[in-house]
Amino acid sequence: MKRGFYTIMTAQFFSSLADNALFVAAIELLRSRHAPEWQSAALVPLFALFYVALAPFVGAFADARPKGQVMFISNAIKVAGCLLMLMGVHPLLAYTLVGLGAAAYSPAKYGILTELLPPSQLVKANGWIEGLTIASIILGVLLGGQLVGPYLSSLLLSVDAPGLTTGIDHPAEAAIAVLVSVYALAAAFNLRIPLTGVTPRPMPRNPLELLPDFWRCNGRLWKDHLGQISLATTTLFWGVSGNLRYIVLAWAGAALGYTTTQASSLVGVVALGTAVGAVVASLRMRLDQATRVMPLGIGMGLLVIGMNFIDNVWVAAPFLVLLGGLGGFLVVPMNALLQHRGHNLMGAGRSIAVQNFNEQACILGLGALYSFSTGMGLSAFAAITIFGLIVAGFMWLIMKWHQHNQRHHGVELERLLEIARRDDLHG
Repeated sequence: MKRGFYTIMTAQFFSSLADNALFVAAIELLRSRHAPEWQSAALVPLFALFYVALAPFVGAFADARPKGQVMFISNAIKVAGCLLMLMGVHPLLAYTLVGLGAAAYSPAKYGILTELLPPSQLVKANGWIEGLTIASIILGVLLGGQLVGPYLSSLLLSVDAPGLTTGIDHPAEAAIAVLVSVYALAAAFNLRIPLTGVTPRPMPRNPLELLPDFWRCNGRLWKDHLGQISLATTTLFWGVSGNLRYIVLAWAGAALGYTTTQASSLVGVVALGTAVGAVVASLRMRLDQATRVMPLGIGMGLLVIGMNFIDNVWVAAPFLVLLGGLGGFLVVPMNALLQHRGHNLMGAGRSIAVQNFNEQACILGLGALYSFSTGMGLSAFAAITIFGLIVAGFMWLIMKWHQHNQRHHGVELERLLEIARRDDLHG
């Protein structure tokens, strides 16, 4: 791997670490204010809001300037969201602004991989960056849980600067203040990301001109008989995984009686399994083999339903590792295949923006449904059953879709897979 790849990985690690710790801190902040449970559930879809609303623009923005610079600006927006929380702005509104920063960050983060590395290293690079991202999720959720826990929060709140009144008097607020420095560290690494030599594509003077271009790119990827399958699979995976993070927290409270700090460790356990699955996939899978992993999606959905029958942490931990492992092994090759097709069809930034739009729209839709259902009294156990059935059922439909393509567009699929195989071996 090129040296710049490790700088990207480091910047991504700290930014993602802060994102996930902030999620836990925001939940605790809402609970400390006795907000209804639906507001905590609403954090997930609101974080995804700008991914969907600005999808036509962030991809072109990422392609219009050096991607390290785009990542720096994105982290600055996240810092602004944290500061608004500390200034008393409603957590849902401030967290939505953090989602704006994340929406701008993602096309640059993934798009720079296709600019910096040859196709033959894409699966491996995705495996390592996804594995590191999942590691940051594990540590970030654990960090957030500990920062709002009694031990660290008491230490943080005991810090007193003479003559300075911060107005920070709750564990969640102290945690958010710490996370501002983590985002700043990520921004510092963003500034050290090297230029890739790729010529930027300037944005049009009228940003609205990007709308028809975005929808053409979106339609082009959905019409591609290989791109549509990888896009559908990653959309479903991230739609469910994005909401599963909160559902595990709710389930741990209902089934095990865990506090936010205790439940955060189980979210980390799922992420640990995903990291292992991602790394194994990066070592064993090739681009042209990506579609072979789809049956794992059905197994993942059935395992989600199995959570309802667990009430012991010693059973829950290995079960959640297995659940995460299947997801990691599923998403890495499909994500790499999607990036490869998107890069060939429309360019890296626009391709990632289309991917984010679909995946985050799924998170937004499922999260809004879960938040509404929670407000109407749906239990965590019922939500888990619904999500498991959605994963297994839709993954089965995607497999049938791919089989239909093989029957009716077999020659085209073989040609596209041969391109992927050749690029993977000789890129």
